[in-house]
Amino acid sequence: MSKLPLFTPIYGIRPAKGKAQDIVAPPYDVLDSEEARELAKEKPLSFLHVSKAEIDLPPGTDVHSGAVYQKAADNFQRMLDQGVLVREEKPCFYVYRLQMGEHIQTGLVVGACVDDYDANRIRKHEFTRPVKEDDRVNQIKYVKAQTGPGLIAYKQIPEVDSIIKKTAEKAPEFSVTGLGGVIHTLWVLGDAEDIKKIVEAFERQKAVYIADGHHRSAAASRIKKMMVADRGAAHTGNEPYNTYLAVAYPVNEMKIWDYNRVVKDLNGLTPDAFLAKISENFEIRQAAGQARPSARREFGLYLGGKWYLLKPTVKTCTKEEDPVKALDVSVLSDLVLDKLLGIRDLRKSDRVDFVGGIRGLGELEKRVNSGEMAAAFALYATSLEELISVADDNQVMPPKSTWFEPKLADGLVSNPLL
Repeated sequence: MSKLPLFTPIYGIRPAKGKAQDIVAPPYDVLDSEEARELAKEKPLSFLHVSKAEIDLPPGTDVHSGAVYQKAADNFQRMLDQGVLVREEKPCFYVYRLQMGEHIQTGLVVGACVDDYDANRIRKHEFTRPVKEDDRVNQIKYVKAQTGPGLIAYKQIPEVDSIIKKTAEKAPEFSVTGLGGVIHTLWVLGDAEDIKKIVEAFERQKAVYIADGHHRSAAASRIKKMMVADRGAAHTGNEPYNTYLAVAYPVNEMKIWDYNRVVKDLNGLTPDAFLAKISENFEIRQAAGQARPSARREFGLYLGGKWYLLKPTVKTCTKEEDPVKALDVSVLSDLVLDKLLGIRDLRKSDRVDFVGGIRGLGELEKRVNSGEMAAAFALYATSLEELISVADDNQVMPPKSTWFEPKLADGLVSNPLL
């Protein structure tokens, strides 16, 4: 039985002509149930009825109950039956462009090979949590399709660039506006010769990298194992469930935002004593305005209504020594959160919270000024190069190290299991 290529075209399920704007929805994991219910109000075609199906059940329904997954399956099937969603007659790739303000990135919707994920050719940089994995497994199993794409980064390939550029010069299948004013534009890429060139170009790549969507990827791997067991001798290795839904972008077009930290207390220290402790390992300079780091190894601190810029005065780890310990998020944890505040496990501590850089430094001020938090730390954004170094070293990043924006939408392309 032959293995599928790294990326293969899919029998995509997408909105019918004129329906994409009614269907487009934010990713399932950026909204809670009440936010989703409000956003989908009077929008019967919103994909939130599939990705957050609890909104169609009584408030308080357990989001992990079988009733929620069954409702998602029923809603998805109804959209197919009504012709609101249509399935491609032949497998294809899609060109998917995201535009947020001045930022534009253009990539490919693909079927990413599950075997390559399992073999770490599709490289990871985060741990997954069992409860989130189980949720995605159940969603896929009931709906019989992967409806939320993972985000993959790849090192730029000129041949693929040229095919994407050529395709994007044509009229798109649709262009819609999603949450936050992000514009999502999709082209169907069905030319057999172009598909062949893309498949072969990616087959020559040693590795690609999960940027976001580790739980979606892990769930697809588990689903494949289930499908193989269920189908027995009928399994060929070419079925759609041997791939998982992903959108791949060249690293030079992607944007990682800072992922900042807020802490609830100073571990018994007064603000002055805390600053004195920090000064043992950092140069501290009070800033006239917001202290936004402008380079690696710079940190902003908001404390007592004032901003400070911090720079380490001690030797810190280099990428060559250890790509994880060299990350700014690790330096802050080692020298401040752990050493001074006693926050040792970012996954489990309820004394620390995380704020995506898209919300701005004003959000950090707000959390501290309200009295909810004692201090806030602004970080310089982790780079794609750092992410790749960690993944290539088969390590994982600390929690909340990267925040990718703009986000992919749900509902624009789904990947059926069969």
